[in-house]
Amino acid sequence: MDHPRISSSRNGLNVRALRLLDLTLPSPAENLALDEALLEELDEQGGDPVLRFWESDRPFVVLGRASSLNDDVHLAACEQDGVPVLRRASGGGTVLQGPGCLSYAFVLPLDLHPHLANIRSTYQFILERIAGALHRWEPAIAFRGISDLAIGERKISGNAQRRVHHALLFHGTILHGMSAQVVARYLKQPGRQPDYRRGRPHSAFLRTIEAQAEDIKRAMADAWSVRSKRDGWPVARTEERTLDVIQRSAEAS
Repeated sequence: MDHPRISSSRNGLNVRALRLLDLTLPSPAENLALDEALLEELDEQGGDPVLRFWESDRPFVVLGRASSLNDDVHLAACEQDGVPVLRRASGGGTVLQGPGCLSYAFVLPLDLHPHLANIRSTYQFILERIAGALHRWEPAIAFRGISDLAIGERKISGNAQRRVHHALLFHGTILHGMSAQVVARYLKQPGRQPDYRRGRPHSAFLRTIEAQAEDIKRAMADAWSVRSKRDGWPVARTEERTLDVIQRSAEAS
């Protein structure tokens, strides 16, 4: 089957077109699970790559696959405020997601482009394109550290990957309305930090981009020349992966 392709004369890239899935499910666990279900589906069955957007209506903490609950989370504050603590299947650090934090996921076959061959080049390939899409609001946005986007020295986006046999999940967040003070209530100062952070607290390191979520989504979709929506989503797989998310999150506590 022939797949439509997109190209960019600016950077010479030429990749298969993605389909858009703009879908937020009711619970934090379901939203994490859908990313995993899309990855599993593409890995096993093939098909078109996907760009998904979602934004939770409530705050929740997400541990990376190897993150430490005790080291990263103000657990008493989470318990007091009823903020769930979950664990995702991908690597990377602990994050707070919720209102004002746009989440996105690229679910891609590994043969989509040569730059997806390894972890580092994948971060650069995807994040530099996202940065280009956001330059209309903040010309100083750039790929920083291992997996961040920052405006100057202040981070607006963190990202993580999960790689399986034939496919890749690349997911991250963009802060457009969540304050650093909210993050600081639930997350401790991380032990592992990118060099450019230089030990700064959340309040001096994080910031938001002055753009609306819908505008950010359109700009990112345009950057990847997304022209069509995905019909449906893997409901049964998502239900199964939701149970996995809940189980490993219970083990984390």
